[in-house]
Amino acid sequence: MGHIAHLRNNSYYSCKSNETEMEGLLNKYTNVMKGWQYRWFVMDADSGMLEYFEKEEHKKQRPRGYVHLAGAVISPSDEDSQTFSVSAANGEIYRLKGSSTKERQLWIDKLRTTAEFHTNHMTSGGQQSVRRESRSSSLLKTLTDVAPPKKKTEVVPHEVPVKSHKAPAPRPHTLDPFREVKEYISEANEYAVHLVDKIESLPMSAEPIGGLDKDLLLLKATSTATLSSLGQCLRMLQHQQGGASYDWHESLTSQRHVSIGGSVEDRPSRNGSFSSVTSAPGPIVFPEEKPEGPINHTDEEEDEKGYTDDDLEGVEEHKTIILHLLSQLKLGMDLTKVVLPTFILERRSLLEMFADCMAHPDMFLKIPDLPDPESRMLAVIEWYLTSFHAARQGSVAKKPYNPIIGETFHCSWKVPKKSKNTSTNNSNVDSSENDVSPQQQSGGTDGETKLFYCAEQVSHHPPISAFYFECPEKQMSMNASIYTKSRFYGMSIGVNLIGKVCLRLLEHGEEYVFGLPSAYARSILTVPWAEMGDKISITCAKTGYSAAITFHTKPFYGGKLHRVSAEVKREGSGEVICRVQGEWNSLLEFIYADGTKKVIDVKDIPIGKKRVRPVKLQGDFESRRLWQHVTNALKVGDINTASEHKRVLEERQREGERHRKESGTPFPSKFFHKEDEGWSYNNLLKKGDTKGTL
Repeated sequence: MGHIAHLRNNSYYSCKSNETEMEGLLNKYTNVMKGWQYRWFVMDADSGMLEYFEKEEHKKQRPRGYVHLAGAVISPSDEDSQTFSVSAANGEIYRLKGSSTKERQLWIDKLRTTAEFHTNHMTSGGQQSVRRESRSSSLLKTLTDVAPPKKKTEVVPHEVPVKSHKAPAPRPHTLDPFREVKEYISEANEYAVHLVDKIESLPMSAEPIGGLDKDLLLLKATSTATLSSLGQCLRMLQHQQGGASYDWHESLTSQRHVSIGGSVEDRPSRNGSFSSVTSAPGPIVFPEEKPEGPINHTDEEEDEKGYTDDDLEGVEEHKTIILHLLSQLKLGMDLTKVVLPTFILERRSLLEMFADCMAHPDMFLKIPDLPDPESRMLAVIEWYLTSFHAARQGSVAKKPYNPIIGETFHCSWKVPKKSKNTSTNNSNVDSSENDVSPQQQSGGTDGETKLFYCAEQVSHHPPISAFYFECPEKQMSMNASIYTKSRFYGMSIGVNLIGKVCLRLLEHGEEYVFGLPSAYARSILTVPWAEMGDKISITCAKTGYSAAITFHTKPFYGGKLHRVSAEVKREGSGEVICRVQGEWNSLLEFIYADGTKKVIDVKDIPIGKKRVRPVKLQGDFESRRLWQHVTNALKVGDINTASEHKRVLEERQREGERHRKESGTPFPSKFFHKEDEGWSYNNLLKKGDTKGTL
């Protein structure tokens, strides 16, 4: 820090530039743990290299890292006026920040000019004096210098056998200008194949090093991702050169385990996890390039059991990571763009979590059947207050996957109808008998009523999820768009769900508008637990009935968890027709104006299981298929593999954003469109339509 303060107080803090060289102090994003750190950057226009050093006086030493600017993309960030990124052709990305807007522009102009010159020079077939080794190859060279290669017959246990550590000798002239590159990549591919074999042959928990060693897993992931990037870059260069042969690619991809265009094969390893740590087969496909067709609900299968996750292992095991992460945060900081550790994730997407709130579809579907506005409003309150416990299963606070833009989720419910001789529910009866599902009621059933659900992530910045429920038979639908905003509060994290939900009863011409409560994760350094806290209103403009609901947070000393209270008022007079008190995940007591009471224990109400199509029948951007590798890795406790798959998905999303920004095209949502301040389903159910739109 003293060095940085010194630089800020003299002229060297501003970048120095001449015709062939530019250097100066920039803030570089290192990683999630270390965050932003100052580094001294040097750009040589003649060689096309961008290097960085820990300090200016270290310039005569080996650089900490470097990239060649040929084929690089330099992009200003929309986060602020100082940040920009350098995306090199080898896949490396430097996120940098200047001291001012002017300094950022100086760097961007100089870097772009240099990158354009060397890119044009490369594609025109000119010779370049480009340094062949990258940071990764330098590391490999260091390793091979320390451990000289043995002969083929001297294979030491846990050592990677190779044909030769010597790179192919350069040729003065070849008909194929990429022949040398192909040979380099081919040999690197062989290294990677043997590396994976040796890592997987190690015992899982051996000393001093085992198959689950984090550095080995990182090396395996990095080598595979690097080969994938190199293959893509070479194909781009061949395409630009024209007439180049692609036969080499086929020979490489036929090798065992590792391929240039893809990753290690997705096969279970001995510990039940998956050896695939990347999934980037071929060119990146963006969500807008994979339109979804009509959803065939006849293929859906009922979930075997509801979602639960009480795993405590990750919290204690990774407490050091949490402490490092907390040291980078400030009170009130917006966590929307902060990448949180993988081990705190639930094994489902936020889009599916909203579907799980439809825990009691029978209670939802009975609303339009009731005879008068008052009973319908009371039924809405009952359904609303009993819906949250199923979505928040388990005592440990975890976070669902942040949906990728363009991600979708579809499901449905089949609710048996009551036979005609079954009595209808009365909202004001003091009995819990009426709160069991239709499957449990006597008198049998007479067919089924279907309820459909569709959700889509329509925006990434800000993160907005839109969802839509529809029951054509009951002439009811529900539309919502929710913007999630997370904030850090010291020892807790708060998630605000900003937006409105609109329930429409078409036969009655009624619309019930309400919000969703904020959620909080408390005691994040010990065993985190969740609670809700907010004031929510439910209003119906046509009937004038309204409800005020308060989700109470637990006081610091004493008090109960998960308390909720509510008042329902009559139109005009403001008379309270019902009061509610209790816990949203336990007992709820409804006290009506005539003195009658009704107690509902939400734990005793059967949860309606949703029906979802098998993963193999889902589209590439449907939630369960999109996140399947992360989910499978989390199920067996393989945090490293889950983190790598999650990183690949997030990087693909960032690449899509860059692609749309450069081409000036907005993201084309599939099922929803922007309407005023929110998002609305494209084909809302209309009165009299009994076939529906889902």
